[in-house]
Amino acid sequence: MRITGHLPEDAPDPRREHAARVRELPFAVIGLVVQPALEDWDGYGLEAADGSRGHSHDAVSISYTLWRNPDDRDDSVNLAELDEQTRASLDVDPPWPRPAWLLEMVERMRYPLLWEAVRTSWYRDHSEYTTLEAQLVHHTNHILMNRFREELGLEAGRPAHEGSWRATEASVNRGASVVVDGRATPAYEIDTDPFVYAVGVRLGPDLVATAVIPREFLPYVRVELATRGPIPA
Repeated sequence: MRITGHLPEDAPDPRREHAARVRELPFAVIGLVVQPALEDWDGYGLEAADGSRGHSHDAVSISYTLWRNPDDRDDSVNLAELDEQTRASLDVDPPWPRPAWLLEMVERMRYPLLWEAVRTSWYRDHSEYTTLEAQLVHHTNHILMNRFREELGLEAGRPAHEGSWRATEASVNRGASVVVDGRATPAYEIDTDPFVYAVGVRLGPDLVATAVIPREFLPYVRVELATRGPIPA
C-alpha cells in the first residue's frame, strides 16, 4: 500500500475498498495460520488481468506485521532495523491532521513486515506460467527483487528481471508437505535460497497458494496455511 500527497483527515481507508473487492472473488483466500507472532491487519495486495476473452486472472496477497515478542509489544526486540533517516522521518509530525488509518500505517513501519507473504492465485486458462512450479518461482522472485535488492546487489530504480540470483524451477522440491487447514498436504518448496523459504500448494485445477517467508523470520513463524475467515462488510 503506497500513499502519496497530502490526505485530508477524513480520507477513506483504502483497505475498505480492497476488502470489498476480495469479498467479491469466487474463491477463498489463504493465509498463514493464526499465531501470536503475526498480526493480520487486512493488508491485501490485489492483482487482476483481462484479455480478449474476458477476465482471466485474480490474485490476493496478504501481508503481516511480525512481533518477535508478542507478549510485550513495547519490547524493543520487536522493532525493525531501520536506518537513522527512516527512523527520524517516522517521528516527524506534519503541521496538518492525518487520517487515523494513515497514522496506523506509519506506526507499523517501525516493525518488521512480512510483505505479500501469502498469495492465492486463480487463472482461468492453463499454461506454462500457471503451474504450481511457475507460480512458486514467480512469487519467490517477486519478494527477492522487491525486499532484498541491497543484499542482492541490485541497483535501485532499475528493473531486475535477469540474474543468477533468481529462483528457477530447477530449485523446486516437488516432494514437500505443508499443513493446510489442519491437514498435511502435498506441496512444492524452494529451500535453497539464502534469503527466503517458499512453499506452495495446489488448491484446485485453477487455484494455487504460495507463501514466501524471509529466513530471518522463520524462527518466529509457524509455516502452516489456513483459509481466512469471512471478511466483515
